[in-house]
Amino acid sequence: MLEIHIEETDNYTLCRPSGELDAYTVSGFREALAELAGKPRLLIDLSSVPFMDSAGLGALIGGIRRAREADGAVAVACDNPGLIRLLHTTGFDRIVPVTESVEEAEEALDDDGE
Repeated sequence: MLEIHIEETDNYTLCRPSGELDAYTVSGFREALAELAGKPRLLIDLSSVPFMDSAGLGALIGGIRRAREADGAVAVACDNPGLIRLLHTTGFDRIVPVTESVEEAEEALDDDGE
């Protein structure tokens, strides 16, 4: 089961899915990202996602596209080596900053906003 935690901070909106992100659970993640698309600064923390398939990756890319279309800045934090490898292999890290910690992702959002 996938849970999605949303937290508003002073500097950004944090979206933290927890659980496997796959074809069976992706609809809730897709809906959450659609609702967050208008936020000016979105940080997605994948550190509590042990597995993501192509459906999860597609939802992530779609959510980032919508946020960017609304002129938002987006960064992804992930400390899971398997997911980091997936994000690098697919070229995802070329469209959005991918860091290993929320703190580094927050810095990437700051850099993106300059």
